[in-house]
Amino acid sequence: MPDSASPASTPTTHSPGYWRAGTIFCLLLLAIGLAAGVSMFEQFSAQVHDLQQKVQRTAQLQYVAVLLDDKGAPAMLVTFNAGDGALQLQRLNAVAEGREDTMQLWALPESGSPRSLGVVQNGIKTPRVAASESALTGVARLAISVEAKGGVSERQGPRLPYLFTGALVRKAI
Repeated sequence: MPDSASPASTPTTHSPGYWRAGTIFCLLLLAIGLAAGVSMFEQFSAQVHDLQQKVQRTAQLQYVAVLLDDKGAPAMLVTFNAGDGALQLQRLNAVAEGREDTMQLWALPESGSPRSLGVVQNGIKTPRVAASESALTGVARLAISVEAKGGVSERQGPRLPYLFTGALVRKAI
């Protein structure tokens, strides 16, 4: 009578070594995947932090004006960033003051008399004039006049006609 426990009818069993090796391999893959995920998250967080800092350092222009000369050609670009606390002027033409002259920037409100925002430094391509956002509130236009060396007081007022004028535009935020 044939033995019922013959090798052909016995189910094959894997040795315990294969299961242990497979389990260790899977745990190793899981650990590598977890480490890679944590590393990617940290890199992503660092990139987000870096971009947030760049956005904070980037000028957020709130006001813009293009001042035109008497022929209607662009002569001066004026921008304001509240974070800087200054108006930045960029000359767009070659007009320069004489030795005894000074360019002075004026705020022209909807109603009322012109207010001096300051004297434009001579010989600088992109001069800055200290200003606050409140100094620009209610201002419809900006203008530049040519005054005697050092500028004039608000009480005296600007010399007319203005050298450059233009609308002050508040950008949508």
